[in-house]
Amino acid sequence: MTTPRPVHCAAVDLGATSGRVIVGTWADERLALTEVHRFPNAFQSLGGHDYWNLPGLWTEIQAGLRKAAALFPRLASVGVDTWGVDYVLLDAAGRLVFPTHAYRDARTQPGLKRLAQSKADLAKVYAATGIPNVFYNSSLQLAETVASCPAIRKLAHRCLFLPDYFNYLLSGRMENEFTIASTTQLLDVASTDWSRTALRHFGIPAGWFTKPVLAGARLGKVVGLPELKGTQVVVVPGHDTAAAYDAMPADPSGTDLFLSSGTWSLVGFESDTPVLGPRALKARVANERCGDGRYRPLTNVIGFWLLEGVLKEFPDRPQQEAERAALNAAAAALPPPARLLDTADPAFANPPSMRAAIDAHLRKRGATPPAALAGYLRLICDSLGQGHAEAKARFEQMTGRQFRRILVVGGGSRNKLMCQATADAAGIPVVSFALEGTAVGNIASQLIALRAVEDKAAFRGSLARNLDSTTYTPRR
Repeated sequence: MTTPRPVHCAAVDLGATSGRVIVGTWADERLALTEVHRFPNAFQSLGGHDYWNLPGLWTEIQAGLRKAAALFPRLASVGVDTWGVDYVLLDAAGRLVFPTHAYRDARTQPGLKRLAQSKADLAKVYAATGIPNVFYNSSLQLAETVASCPAIRKLAHRCLFLPDYFNYLLSGRMENEFTIASTTQLLDVASTDWSRTALRHFGIPAGWFTKPVLAGARLGKVVGLPELKGTQVVVVPGHDTAAAYDAMPADPSGTDLFLSSGTWSLVGFESDTPVLGPRALKARVANERCGDGRYRPLTNVIGFWLLEGVLKEFPDRPQQEAERAALNAAAAALPPPARLLDTADPAFANPPSMRAAIDAHLRKRGATPPAALAGYLRLICDSLGQGHAEAKARFEQMTGRQFRRILVVGGGSRNKLMCQATADAAGIPVVSFALEGTAVGNIASQLIALRAVEDKAAFRGSLARNLDSTTYTPRR
């Protein structure tokens, strides 16, 4: 009996603050990861607006894939995931016809306020899409683009979201992927196609889109990179949160709540049905979708964006792992803050100074701002824990479910202070996995498409047997 040859898959995983190319090697029902390339990412401001550097990202992706091919000459496939909502507009030849704004650009604020002021329109759009009114929605971004540049209707031939665009550069095929489409507030919550109601409301041409494809579709072999000759481009869950959820070794009973912790904290669960209605709209539940077509009702808690912003204002911020550990220990030794942050405050979205925004927020609540970085870290971790617990309580009230654990992946899963704060506030165990969740979920879809793994349940079962985890038990 011969042993099956190892399967090597490359995950291109782009986040708002960093990107990486990771190769997953599947052998003997175990997954080994090799990070072959990592690079920073950030939006840049020009003329009062914020933009992504797409040529720079593409240059880094190519460099990472070349390194992957050099280390793993039998690279079977590649898949791309990114953050949600942002897009490119292309002409029929595939050339960019409009700059790619970053989702934190303030250009959507007028449209956001207009929709918020009309209860009838707000309810109509939510009933059609299952996505709440949030400043970063693609719907608001595209509506602003069309309104400010009417000629774009004739110039643009296709709208691709960022993972779609990089898939196009890799394969030559323009396709919209399903999970990234579900972040836009333009997908029909009752089907797997676009919402005509939402497209009409926002004035966006329906012809810019094609029916989204589900994870597992093959787009063909890589073009333009001779080093990857023969490597398949596989559609994976293009939204990084959807990919991270796929990697969760969840209990089949459905009693686990998922937390993907990073710049954003995405709190949610998997469901066969959406969570809709007035209570869901008020709670800003986003019915995003899984790669297989099901639902991922979730809510956004602002996440470690708070800490990322504060760190910029401390010249002596930790640079080495030992320094970060010392900061975490100092924060853990502090008493609990007298007042926590309301993580839903829009003042934290993209302030000129995060520290100033936090200080002003605390003063409004009658609290004194921290004097040192450790105090800010403790405040942020405790506030995130409370935000996660509030999200859990709302989901339980709306669905009748009772969650027994919170499973955490992402960069924040390594933050012991935040994990313990979440367990304390939620009153249930928090299980943190030593897992590159997004990259693993990306690779899982590739392995299933290549028939190296039967399905997601089989992958999760194999992963759970070989995964290190830490459980945080509520202290009160």
